Amino acid sequence: MGSGFKTIMWFRRDLRIEDNPPLASAARDGHVFAVFIWCPQEEGQFYPGRVSRWWLKQSLIHLDMSLRSLGVELKLIKTQSTISALLECINSVGANKLVFNHLYDPISIVRDHDIKEKMGELGVSVQSYNGDLLHEPWEIYDDNGHAMTNFDMYWKKCLGLQNEQFIHLPPIRLLPAEGLVNQCTIEELGLENESEKSSNALLGRGWSPGWSNADKVLNEFVEKHLLDYSKERHKVNKTSRSFLSPYLHFGELSVRKVYHAVHIKRIHWAEEKNTTGEESAALYLRSIGLREYARYICFNFPYTNERSLVGNLKFFPWNSDQAHFKAWRQGRTGYPLVDAGMRELWATGWIHNRIRVIVSSFFVKFLILPWQWGMKYFWDTLLDADLECDILGWQYISGSLPDGHELERLDSPQVQGFKYDPEGEYVRQWIPELARMPADWIHHPWDAPDNVLKSAGIELGQNYPKPIVDIDIARDRLTEAILIMRGNEAAARAADCNWTDEVVCENTDVSEEIVLNLKSTCPTTSSHDQRVPSIQKIKNVELKKKRPNPVEDERKLQVQKVQQVNEHDLSGVVDEWSSTAESSTKRKATSSIISYSVPQKSNETEIEPTLQGHECSFLQQRGKEEKDIEETSSKSGVWPSRFLKFPSIHVHYQLGYHKLAG
Repeated sequence: MGSGFKTIMWFRRDLRIEDNPPLASAARDGHVFAVFIWCPQEEGQFYPGRVSRWWLKQSLIHLDMSLRSLGVELKLIKTQSTISALLECINSVGANKLVFNHLYDPISIVRDHDIKEKMGELGVSVQSYNGDLLHEPWEIYDDNGHAMTNFDMYWKKCLGLQNEQFIHLPPIRLLPAEGLVNQCTIEELGLENESEKSSNALLGRGWSPGWSNADKVLNEFVEKHLLDYSKERHKVNKTSRSFLSPYLHFGELSVRKVYHAVHIKRIHWAEEKNTTGEESAALYLRSIGLREYARYICFNFPYTNERSLVGNLKFFPWNSDQAHFKAWRQGRTGYPLVDAGMRELWATGWIHNRIRVIVSSFFVKFLILPWQWGMKYFWDTLLDADLECDILGWQYISGSLPDGHELERLDSPQVQGFKYDPEGEYVRQWIPELARMPADWIHHPWDAPDNVLKSAGIELGQNYPKPIVDIDIARDRLTEAILIMRGNEAAARAADCNWTDEVVCENTDVSEEIVLNLKSTCPTTSSHDQRVPSIQKIKNVELKKKRPNPVEDERKLQVQKVQQVNEHDLSGVVDEWSSTAESSTKRKATSSIISYSVPQKSNETEIEPTLQGHECSFLQQRGKEEKDIEETSSKSGVWPSRFLKFPSIHVHYQLGYHKLAG
């Protein structure tokens, strides 16, 4: 094409100039108009959390500097409609073509389809590319042409396919396409407000967003830490982790580049007969496969953010104990490894993958809280918050996947503590109250002799909480919940002659128009903390301050609570779970056809007395923030709400996204 050809390069979660197929194509065609469009309204329920927005801001700054060095400025646009913003760019520039990379979450798929439809009506050429995966989701199916629901089968088939070896080099120079648009500065984009900057400043000490920094992190991992990955990957205080997930989420690093860098090492170690290195490389490639699989599942089963993939989980009687949810969030469950993980998450936006498994398993199996709540909390707080990976992880832990954890499996945090943090270094780092606790007792302080507790300065129930639930009680309660689920499933099966097993949402089951009933309980006046979801028609159950004892009366109480939840239709929590966070940057509430409510401040008993003595300043500040939030909601009476609607999503799954991919 001639140099007069003008192309709109639409950046999204592909914030790099290396191995970026649409950017390489636009550079070859002629003049380039680079744009990033921020539309908070379209993010809906999945508006990014504070730390994720901080990363996005830094990455955009880095990308703009790189593009300017090549001769093109990155235009930043804040809008209420992505389509309108793109049309403005095309009309202003006189562009002939629009290019971008695929995204695979339901919101993006619907938006991309609408954009392609609109551009087609206007005669504008649109080309989309694969810049995020090794294989597109529509390229991998079983022998019957069905989507796979087993990771091992999926990954085996992926490894059997030939991976694209070509990686696009960064353009040497870009020709700018001139045009006036209603652009804004990075500050005007609103990714970070003044109240968040002091907390965000700490993130810059440990992380360096940006595509060129991602290359450095990749090289350091491959050369220094990959060899020991198989031996060290589960130790929560080791440095064998790659720390590449936020770079991959924002597209600062090509997954193809990561795959080939590790694959080359694997071949090299195989030739040297280095079995440790070969195993480490294979295990890390498998982790890349899980990321691929997460997008594969979300594409082929587009409602996995709210429904379990395994059908019988819709009958599970989830608990609605919001005080338990709050204790889990704050790291006050009385189980040190769980509490350490949750405090690290709040303070840094990051936790080791093994800790993610432990805290989410505790959430689902010990507290029987809806996995959707935990998924949304991770989305709100993780630096590398990735919707598809978040969904896969929580569905796996909750037994919602055909090849996931057994629902009956209940792992002891005490045992896991001795396995993954044997000396207690990780716990001491994040729970200073337990800093003087001997390693023999640090993962189960409730069993420690009085003289050991006294020497360590620990008074259970005062400066460190007692266990929120006894492990024996938790096991009994989980067993009873599973029995209730099976009973409800059997009753439904008997009443429905057309009953089908296993998967609840096939491509062909997508309705004409789907409204996701994602309820928000968030005020738009504060971003201090992630809020408790609201489940309607649930009676408040007074919680005991003392640690439960494994006696029959307590077992009966726990079973009664589970049954009470079931009687109040908590199976509907899958359709009625609500947002747990909203940034203060979203001040104005959107109007909604759905009414929402939030639990008002009550006189219910707190799960634990106020921490004293060795309580860390982090918890003191967080407690103050939550108190401010509660006072705000009490004064206002009603918190603003919002809703999310997916228009005609069935089109994408009937036609196949590959037919829309240009």
